[in-house]
Amino acid sequence: MSKSEPRLKGRLELETDLGAFLGGTRIKLLEGIAQHGSITQAAKSVPLSYKAAWDAVDAMNNLADQPLVTRVTGGKHGGGTNLTGYGQRVVALYRALETESQDALDRLAQGMHKGEAVSFEQFRNLLRRFSLRSSARNQFAGTVAGLVMGEIDCEVRIRLDDVNQVVAVITRESAETLELALGKEVYALIKSSSVLLLTDPAVHTSARNQLWGVVERVHGGPVNSEVVLSLGAGKSVCAVVTCNSANRLGLAPGERACALFKASSVIVCL
Repeated sequence: MSKSEPRLKGRLELETDLGAFLGGTRIKLLEGIAQHGSITQAAKSVPLSYKAAWDAVDAMNNLADQPLVTRVTGGKHGGGTNLTGYGQRVVALYRALETESQDALDRLAQGMHKGEAVSFEQFRNLLRRFSLRSSARNQFAGTVAGLVMGEIDCEVRIRLDDVNQVVAVITRESAETLELALGKEVYALIKSSSVLLLTDPAVHTSARNQLWGVVERVHGGPVNSEVVLSLGAGKSVCAVVTCNSANRLGLAPGERACALFKASSVIVCL
């Protein structure tokens, strides 16, 4: 029995420098939200865990120009999730591009020869190596709104939306390598372990970044809890704190809290 020839199968993904922003799994999740109006049911239809589904929604909303998913209160079960008009257009465009992309690959596959199997496999492995992803839980897209250059360091102010901004301190050499300039689009990465939380607005802190929001959800564990704050405009920030700290601060959905992190904890990339 002869070995079958390599077959080109399309998988459309929208990539950023942080890795895949939008792909088949996330599109299925968005379609599930549109169908069920519930992220719990949408996650089951993919399938994804409830936490993984919310992580994906947070990532998409943080990197998109407009929110793709909104959370609503009220309703039969006390609330739900809706796909925005922008989200609906993104899903429709993705499906249209997916069809066109697969048609093009099918035509290309007809011209492949048996002797090209090894080259095809090498090419596939090369693409996999180039598909780097970041482990940073908080990933924001924004534009450079301010630059203060020093002899050694550079302070970069990144505008996320009309309300929120992030300040990073990087080396001058890094700023020059990235060719940072006002108005340039960049990404800001912050590990969830670098984010501290407080609830008392009277507390003074030296942390350069202070983002106030409302606790959207809390995922408790044996030792630590993952707390997600909604910052408005579809943006959110995640922090990992001890369960004792979460209880002491009274962190619960609907409560106001502030995410604190040093400017030196922000990684800037293109």
